[in-house]
Amino acid sequence: MQVRSLKVEGAYEFTPRRFADQRGLFVSPFQQEAFTEALGRPGFPVAQTNHSVSRRGTIRGIHFTATPPGTAKYVYCASGRAVDVVVDLRVGSPTFGRWDAVEMDQVHFRASYFPVGVGHAFVALEDDTVMSYMLTGAYVAEHELALDVFDEDLGIALPTGLDVVQSDRDREALSFAEARDKGILPDYAASRAVEDRLWSSGSGAPR
Repeated sequence: MQVRSLKVEGAYEFTPRRFADQRGLFVSPFQQEAFTEALGRPGFPVAQTNHSVSRRGTIRGIHFTATPPGTAKYVYCASGRAVDVVVDLRVGSPTFGRWDAVEMDQVHFRASYFPVGVGHAFVALEDDTVMSYMLTGAYVAEHELALDVFDEDLGIALPTGLDVVQSDRDREALSFAEARDKGILPDYAASRAVEDRLWSSGSGAPR
């Protein structure tokens, strides 16, 4: 398993080895040993798994969870092809406002870890692109928030030449500046504290 630190503090890309033979191939997108070595944390405390199927051109996000309660994610593309984006929304973070992207496909089988408090978006580059997530917290609608992925202040370089498909919620999402002015962006210290409690409790719910 190869590991790369992303430009957002605490976020990582994981690229597993693939094993192919006459039957097809085998790959392990999450490996506890590699995860622990990279983050210094013992495994991933899963509270929920999510599975989405998207048509080409679909953009989901930027989504983030109010912190607390906060949620960390481990994401990979189970089928198809996507550009997966992490944005640092944690006020006080050394990489606040920065973003990075991971190309996910059926060649390299890359996965991403996103710490508590960051934003997440992805663009589906093929029809029937399947994204799978492990999350440290259960979905609670009132805790889930969104920002405009096209916000010029963030300057996210998105793939071009696509007929973009978005939900009404994502089209009408707040700008980065509006969210900051409203005080709804996660705090860096609070995000780190939530993450520490998640791993110390050994479950997907903070004590």
